[in-house]
Amino acid sequence: DYTQLFGRVQLQLNPRAPMTLQYPAVTDLPTYQRLARYRKGNPDYRLEEIYYQFGRYLLIASSRPGNLPANLQGMWANGVDGPWHVDYHNNINIQMNYWPACSTNLNECVWPLIDFIRTLVKPGEKTAQAYFGARGWTASISGNIFGFTSPLTDENMSWNFNPMAGPWLATHIWEYYDYTRDKKFLKEVGYDLIKSSANFAIDYLWHKPDGTYTAAPSTSPEHGPVDQGATFVHAVVREILLNAIDASKALGVDSKDRKQWQYVLNHLVPYQIGRYGQLMEWSTDIDDPKDEHRHVNHLFGLHPGHTLSPIMTPELTHAAKVVLEHRGDGATGWSMGWKLNQWARLQDGNHAYKLFGNLLKNGTLDNLWDTHPPFQIDGNFGGTAGITEMLLQSHMGFIQLLPALPDAWKEGSVKGLCAKGNFEINITWQDGKLKETVILSKAGEPCNLRYGNRTFTFKTTKGKKYKIMVENEKLKKIPL
Repeated sequence: DYTQLFGRVQLQLNPRAPMTLQYPAVTDLPTYQRLARYRKGNPDYRLEEIYYQFGRYLLIASSRPGNLPANLQGMWANGVDGPWHVDYHNNINIQMNYWPACSTNLNECVWPLIDFIRTLVKPGEKTAQAYFGARGWTASISGNIFGFTSPLTDENMSWNFNPMAGPWLATHIWEYYDYTRDKKFLKEVGYDLIKSSANFAIDYLWHKPDGTYTAAPSTSPEHGPVDQGATFVHAVVREILLNAIDASKALGVDSKDRKQWQYVLNHLVPYQIGRYGQLMEWSTDIDDPKDEHRHVNHLFGLHPGHTLSPIMTPELTHAAKVVLEHRGDGATGWSMGWKLNQWARLQDGNHAYKLFGNLLKNGTLDNLWDTHPPFQIDGNFGGTAGITEMLLQSHMGFIQLLPALPDAWKEGSVKGLCAKGNFEINITWQDGKLKETVILSKAGEPCNLRYGNRTFTFKTTKGKKYKIMVENEKLKKIPL
């Protein structure tokens, strides 16, 4: 039961590295001793592999169909109550738990999250109507298994006010479909969740006299003032509207709603670049370059969203990079996990690897659990997701091979990763360059590949494998 899930993905990093670099008997040492050596700067590529697979193990162990989703401690708690009352934090934490699920071939493990989201819809409709006079449903910063979707009104609303928690959760519904291309799921389960969430988002927005739409009031979760157009909120709105548009096209339904979603999307207040060259977090240019806050909410469009990318929006993406430089490479464990993913999306493999190293050295306990006192599991999942992003990305409408490969990983291979469009992919590289990739098409979708500045598009047949190699500086399909 376990190995049929766990064994789908295999990762090897520098498998032929001389043992003198690894310490002769390092693989025989207990994990905490290997981690201690790693903290002193000693390379241990097997430990990096173990950490990667440990994240997959944690998700398999704590999120299986018919059970509850992984919470802030996964399934590990000492007693009936636990930190944060064993709730589900919807402002990144539960979402981060599921970042590696589909990409590391664990689609089944997403179902507890999907079922949990479905339980939020009925109470979330009441919250949407009572608090915001809006259609659809939403949730707030903190949720639980009893259907709690309201803001924590007895707390400081400036940090916990997060009406876009529901739409952020709903993006995971589209994510699951995008990886599986299961139209039966989209029609019977997913679409209504996405549609009603998109309707909430547009009802929440303020249609300004100048014709644009903005989120007022809004916040950047756990950071800064209440605003009339926080970048984070707009980024989530973009994502859920794009998801709803794509979902309606996939099913061939709701053309009228689709036009409304597209109209609002076209007139949403755009991303803005501030006086330091940074992507602005708020509607006014008040960012502090010395602020190293753990949350980087305004980079949602870079990751986990897809409205910022080096290829599609280079100027805005550079502004996102400035933000990451200001925020620094340290933080609590889960924050470094998020930054790892963002540097990977910037396609800076060496900086991503630095964040991975910092996460292992400074954000990981001796048993490899993520440290956010006393223990918070999302950093483990963020770490595994980030390593996957370094090796494979598919969020921009094409499959990108080795987009953020660091110099440290000279050679290696990964088998069983998944890309959107329902492709399963094996990649082998040598001397820091792609050697070959084998692609299994599980849905028969067209395959759009990119490696460096090379692109290659070909039709596929469901259930068939394709081998791609680099020949004469071009990607070439080799018969299997």
